[in-house]
Amino acid sequence: MAVALRFGVLGPVRAWRGEESLSTGSPQQRALLAALLLREGRTATAAELIDALWGEEPPSQALAALRTYASRLRKVLDPGVLVSESGGYAIRGLRDGALDLSVVQDLAAEAEKARSAGDLCHARDALGRALALWDGEALAGVPGPYAEAQRVRLEEWRLQLLESRLDMDLEQGCHAEAVSELTALTAAHPLRERLRELLMLALYRSGRQAEALAVYADTRRLLADELGVDPRPGLKELQHRILQADPGLAEPSAPKAEPSATPVRPAQLPATVPDFTGRSAFVSELGDVLASAEGRVMAVSALAGIGGVGKTTLAVHVAHQARSAFPDGQLYVDLQGAGARAAEPETVLGSFLRALGTADSAIPDSLEERAALYRSVLDGRRVLVLLDNARDAAQVRPLLPGTEGCAALITSRVRMVDLAGAHLVDLDVMSPDEALQLFTRIVGDERVRSEREAALDVVAACGFLPLAIRIAASRLAARRTWTVSVLAAKLADERRRLDELQAGDLAVKATFELGYGALEPAQARAFRLLGLADGPDISLAAAAAVLDLPVEETEDLLESLVDTSLLESAAPGRYRYHDLVRLYARACAERDEWPPSEREAAMTRLLDFYLATAAGVYALERPGDRLVDHLATPEYPGLAFADRHRAQDWLYAEAVSLLACVRQSAGSGLLRQAVDVLWAAVDLAESGTNSKAYEGVASALREAAQEAEDPRAEARALITLAYAHSVTGRFDLADEEAARARELTAASHDPLASCWSSNILGVIALYQNRNDDGAAHLAHAIEGFRACDDRPGEASALCNLSRIHLATGRTESAVSLARQGTQMYDAMGHALKGANGRYALGLALTQHGTLPEAASRLQEALTVFRDSRQRLWEGMSLFRLAEVDLADRRPAQAASNAETALTVLRGIGGDWRRANVLVVLGHALSGIGHLGRAQVCWRDALEVFEALGAPEAEAVRSLLNPLAVA
Repeated sequence: MAVALRFGVLGPVRAWRGEESLSTGSPQQRALLAALLLREGRTATAAELIDALWGEEPPSQALAALRTYASRLRKVLDPGVLVSESGGYAIRGLRDGALDLSVVQDLAAEAEKARSAGDLCHARDALGRALALWDGEALAGVPGPYAEAQRVRLEEWRLQLLESRLDMDLEQGCHAEAVSELTALTAAHPLRERLRELLMLALYRSGRQAEALAVYADTRRLLADELGVDPRPGLKELQHRILQADPGLAEPSAPKAEPSATPVRPAQLPATVPDFTGRSAFVSELGDVLASAEGRVMAVSALAGIGGVGKTTLAVHVAHQARSAFPDGQLYVDLQGAGARAAEPETVLGSFLRALGTADSAIPDSLEERAALYRSVLDGRRVLVLLDNARDAAQVRPLLPGTEGCAALITSRVRMVDLAGAHLVDLDVMSPDEALQLFTRIVGDERVRSEREAALDVVAACGFLPLAIRIAASRLAARRTWTVSVLAAKLADERRRLDELQAGDLAVKATFELGYGALEPAQARAFRLLGLADGPDISLAAAAAVLDLPVEETEDLLESLVDTSLLESAAPGRYRYHDLVRLYARACAERDEWPPSEREAAMTRLLDFYLATAAGVYALERPGDRLVDHLATPEYPGLAFADRHRAQDWLYAEAVSLLACVRQSAGSGLLRQAVDVLWAAVDLAESGTNSKAYEGVASALREAAQEAEDPRAEARALITLAYAHSVTGRFDLADEEAARARELTAASHDPLASCWSSNILGVIALYQNRNDDGAAHLAHAIEGFRACDDRPGEASALCNLSRIHLATGRTESAVSLARQGTQMYDAMGHALKGANGRYALGLALTQHGTLPEAASRLQEALTVFRDSRQRLWEGMSLFRLAEVDLADRRPAQAASNAETALTVLRGIGGDWRRANVLVVLGHALSGIGHLGRAQVCWRDALEVFEALGAPEAEAVRSLLNPLAVA
């Protein structure tokens, strides 16, 4: 089969046969090929082609030259492709998709059709693929008036497609991401008002109203100066609507899609049980309430009852039956209200917003802002929200849709009498007939029919609680040698049942006791010990450590517990307890585990597992770093990883459970090991996602160490806490903690901890403009690291000292120190820390004026930070690249990098770092003529600096002085 020809005109004019690049000859020969390709199979006469290639003054031998070019092209192309016809030429017989321009035309038509149907996701994707086919300037390097006219046409078309895609970006809530791109585009095309309009809308929807209005002022001034005209009416109207805070601006500008075409349609409901039984009155009642959602502000039903009564099962069943009434999707969350740590509403809102199609960067930080955005996103949609296992009404209120056509189903162990407007349902135990029917469906009619009385005894002994009945029936169904009477006899033992059945919420314990009593000894031990660990779930490898068993045997045990409904499979390789089952498992451990020391041994193995694995991850990231040699020695082994990416995957996947285990160990005899786990997992402090939790655990360990009067543990806990506070920009707190840590290291004879604290103190002194103090701290750190033979630590301190030299005007030595530190990292194979070295070197080279190398080093650092999920340093690298762009007179690129830095640094880095980025963004915007936006950025930065009492405030005030701006 012949290999197909392909052609490109959206860039240099090129041709390929399969993957082989073909020679298209001289510029005039490429001009001929382009002219024929752009005619899409139509014949071009010789006169038309001569005019296309040479215009009004063709050479005397133009026709002969044209024939020569055509002859050469025929030799390159397949036979029959370039044909002579009627004194002219044409290109025929190309397959579909052979010309990049044709592909773009098809994709643009596909996007328009999808957009008309309301499928914005498909439309955006199609336009994105279309725009990606441009490879620089169309018809690049092709001479002739025809090529020039086509270049202008194709560039205008590209911009129209880009505007259309950006418009859809805003319709789908990608405001923050769009700001960076639009800023660069308005700099490149300053007179294109549609781009300015989209930028104003993106800024306004990102909460940056003053900047949006400044864009209008800049545009009006530019149009008056350059063209002597006013902005078009649409731009004026948008400015007026922004000034009036028009609520309609928060909505998509295009008509809403029909529900069937909604781009993101969450379907999060758990599977309903196939043997759902009874509850017909409740199903009908709740169904009627949900059906009334249309035309009402909101339909809310709250189910209350004791644990195990079947609230979740009923709610899920009703929700599935009502799905057709909520065509825009269904949201579900387990609020963990019965546990010690209920889900935070802001966390749940973040998850819901992502499920509804909101980009991470567009999700605000505060609870109030997230709740408002959530209600806005739901406006006009018909969505059902199932809030399972709620703690109280306060937890639920921010999660309610609040819009017409939506509904919420809530389950809780408490009656929500203080939830205004809610339809309250108290769910009681099953009737005897319903209970027997459920039991029969699980066990089988044949076994129950012959022992009906015994079956009634069983469901009565279960208190007619659905969960208890399900567990009992499942055990019986799995044991074909048992009769129903055998099970009834087991339940007749009141010592194990009756007292618990009469103790309120503890009534559920009897149902769990039934399942637990039927376990084999190994299963029962696993059930007890795994319940000791805090955290939302546990991995298979961590469970193997708790049980001190091989992974394969552990998996068999855990899967058997899943079969009994005493354990849930959260995801492949991860397991979790229902919150009440976990409490029961712990009670069993306290009662049944013998000797009692095995409970402590199980938790020690788990902590050792985390310590060994986290230390291995740290060592893989930082070859030669001596920290791992100074940590407590775990007696239980951890996991080993083939490469740093898999190691990072483990650390971030295990972060929540690891931090929960560390916090849990704070008050035990495992305090020192717990502190060391946290120190080895220091990357979590910089990740953004886990930074707040890391800081909370560090604070808890510091308090525990103080109570235990353990200076070594306290010093190390203070180091982790100081590091966490420095990441979030709370430098005063970080300085106090690091100083206290260094004092304690002398008493505890902990030399490496002393080096770390000195290194942190040096960095904080740099941020606080105490350069002499910083130099002294870093000199102490360098000396200490050398004494400990910790080359990576020494390299870190040298790079930090480079920044002190930079701040004090010693640029040459700053470059030298940063190079020295970076070379040390590279010699040891440090990818992540090498990126920190390149960051410091990039700063020094920027101030030195060596801008191309500065940009290269910072770009290298940025790549590693992104790959390593270090959001703080990713954002800071973008910020420093913006500084390089400014110094190299590339203000549009600087604005793009600074905008992206602001997006990446949302929720991490602190206000001081954000203000510094705003200052640079202001300079970049000023450089591209966006003076109004620049002023807004500087005012925002000044507000932060003044609140912090930062010395940078004075420089920003001078920027806001009209004389300085002029």
